[in-house]
Amino acid sequence: MNGSLDIYYDEEGDFLEITILNPPIESFCEDVNEDVFIRRDENTKEVIGIGVLNFKSHAHDLKDILAKAPVKINFETIEP
Repeated sequence: MNGSLDIYYDEEGDFLEITILNPPIESFCEDVNEDVFIRRDENTKEVIGIGVLNFKSHAHDLKDILAKAPVKINFETIEP
């Protein structure tokens, strides 16, 4: 998953989503764990996002959840 990330949290719905900005229109979801899914590009099958339903109940396990997901998120700084 390369590119700029968009992190969205809906407190009322308790949903966390991490997505590449400007993802392709054609994509599909794949369950990874209970309440956790990844979104893949329909054509390339590249992971373009991850979503966590009932985030508050899973937040303490987030490190383990992400370890099981087939994604690796790297943060690096860039010069403005």
